[in-house]
Amino acid sequence: MKKVLYFLLTKSIGFNINLLSFLFPEKAIQMAHGYFSEPRKGKFTKEALPKTLQSADFETIHYNGDTIQTYIWKGNETVVLLIHGWESNSSRWKKLLPYLKKSGSTIVAIDGPAQGLSSGKEFTIPKYAEFIDIVVQKYQPNYIIGHSMGGKTSLYYQFKYQNPNVQKMVILGAPSDFNIILNNFTKLLSLNTKMTKALSDKYTAILNQNLSEFSGAAFASKINVKGFLAHDVEDTIVLFKEGEKIADSWKDVQFTETKGLGHKLHDDNLYQKVYAFLFETETLV
Repeated sequence: MKKVLYFLLTKSIGFNINLLSFLFPEKAIQMAHGYFSEPRKGKFTKEALPKTLQSADFETIHYNGDTIQTYIWKGNETVVLLIHGWESNSSRWKKLLPYLKKSGSTIVAIDGPAQGLSSGKEFTIPKYAEFIDIVVQKYQPNYIIGHSMGGKTSLYYQFKYQNPNVQKMVILGAPSDFNIILNNFTKLLSLNTKMTKALSDKYTAILNQNLSEFSGAAFASKINVKGFLAHDVEDTIVLFKEGEKIADSWKDVQFTETKGLGHKLHDDNLYQKVYAFLFETETLV
């Protein structure tokens, strides 16, 4: 029943956008952009702070009218930065945190734009990367761990800023091709050709790049950082072949294939491998 209601809802939204595209095209583009870029989950208030984050120190960074929320678990001089994905927040690291704390490192987690306690209405990779850069300047992380869209944003961040302080990156379940994400969205809503082209033009302008080149694989090919990449063969949110594309492009990467973990990739064995990759001389195989 839920699937039927979801199908009807998405098609109804698409029908309204298609209709608007002939009457008020700018409003139609704005509406479609809103559905594509505004997270509908992942926000919370200080009064309803997830338990995982209650043990952290809070640092709210104000920059150019934005509020960037970070959570810090203080340790030694080695700093690990955690980058969550779409419609999520820093509490998604609950199951990985015990492994990172065991290393004695300082752990910093960031809420992305329009998620957690950070400000904003829209989530875009360039905006998220800008948030990351502000946090990086303050905390100077040695290692970055990103999940899903946070993983792709991490690759984009390193591609764009070429931070020499970042020594290793862990990328979990990340998408590669932006075109696939956009095409899935337009198909889900059954948007007409006019709207599909209008959205493509809009995001070409937002990303300031040809959409076919705005890919995790392209970003990975331009970074000189050791990588650990994990993707589940049964991931239905971001298909396994997306991970393969990134792995094929990354010069120095350890690619781990999992099965049965889905998109979230919560698993003790996998987290042991992540720990070994980051903190031990020899990695687990």
